[in-house]
Amino acid sequence: MIDLISLGKNAKIASAQLNKLSDEKRNAVLVGVAKALRENADYIMQENTVDIQACVKKGVSDAFIDRLKLTDKVIEGMAVGLEQVAQLESPLGKTVYSYKNKEQGIDVKKITAPFGVIGIIYESRPNVTADAFALCFKTANAVILKGGSDSLRSNVAIAKVIKGALSNAGVDPNAICVIEDTSRQTTTEFMKLNQYVDLLIPRGSASLIKTAVENSTIPIIETGSGNCHVYVDKSANAQMASEIIFNAKTQRYSVCNACESIVIHKDELSALTIIAEKLKEKQVEIRADERAYQTLSGYPYLLYATEEDFYTEYGSAKISVKTVDSLEQAIAHINEHSTHHSESIVTENKENATKFINEIDSSSVYHNASTRFTDGFVFGLGAEIGISTQKMHARGPMGLDALVTWKYIITGNGAVRK
Repeated sequence: MIDLISLGKNAKIASAQLNKLSDEKRNAVLVGVAKALRENADYIMQENTVDIQACVKKGVSDAFIDRLKLTDKVIEGMAVGLEQVAQLESPLGKTVYSYKNKEQGIDVKKITAPFGVIGIIYESRPNVTADAFALCFKTANAVILKGGSDSLRSNVAIAKVIKGALSNAGVDPNAICVIEDTSRQTTTEFMKLNQYVDLLIPRGSASLIKTAVENSTIPIIETGSGNCHVYVDKSANAQMASEIIFNAKTQRYSVCNACESIVIHKDELSALTIIAEKLKEKQVEIRADERAYQTLSGYPYLLYATEEDFYTEYGSAKISVKTVDSLEQAIAHINEHSTHHSESIVTENKENATKFINEIDSSSVYHNASTRFTDGFVFGLGAEIGISTQKMHARGPMGLDALVTWKYIITGNGAVRK
């Protein structure tokens, strides 16, 4: 089994060096890493192909392969992401609070500072390796990455290229570490490495998040799981609703901001036939409650929904439909069944939109727009470390500002407390 203690110690040492680097130096290194990724794209894709072939033999879904596959376009996107992060303003050393205590003779400032070492557990998206490194490096944090077994060779290859670029730039290559043992035992032990890891971010399925919450002794930020809803209000534009839902469901099934459930007002059920006609283009299976089922009788891919369906993140060409009698009932249903990721209302009624936005308990709430926009890049944050569905410290797409903590700086002139 891998020596996690040594890994943690090495990352801690590297984090101390990163804190000494100027922002200009960190930016130059990020640009150098982007260049190295482009130059080594063929090597990275060769290793990725080995991962994909092994997954195909196991009979995994097309959606899973989609998350795993690295192409020239994906690697170029990783490189561009690094360059964009380099261009962003540093969040470090910013004064967020100041106070002069004249009575005690001290000046107090609260400034932003690195966490130190950030651990990230993720599953089958190897591009996370580069994104996570970029954001952590920019904020002077070392990163320890624990990917899934299905993407191990891809993750190791990307990290190897990054380490080479760091060494060439005179930076400790342990600023990025990959745990190559993918066993559950190692994952559980990693979650308890609080002596060296300051923050843990699990990205992936609901089961992964649950495991981290129940086992980690490291403070964690919950991310990833996305049972997202689109509510079709009684004053919705039916054509608009169909286009929004079609995009939110079918543009990419495997992502956490895809729509997994339609909630529709009983007075707008006629719009459901328009929505279903659009979804039929992609052969989307609809799992409907009784009223929606009767409305859609004759739809070729129709099943009755179970209560479990309304809690399910499908990640595939399936969607549930819940009929409600009021906006209040829609809000209650979504707050009960969602993972607090992204929800949207389609309505021409501004008062209803405002009520929905104010009362929905999710990290991103939309009016007349697809849930697919929940993304750090789209929100102007650069590459994202994940999408937080919790409320402490960070919520929603997490960019650079989510990867800093604070320290108080107190200045006096021989001050002693009176």
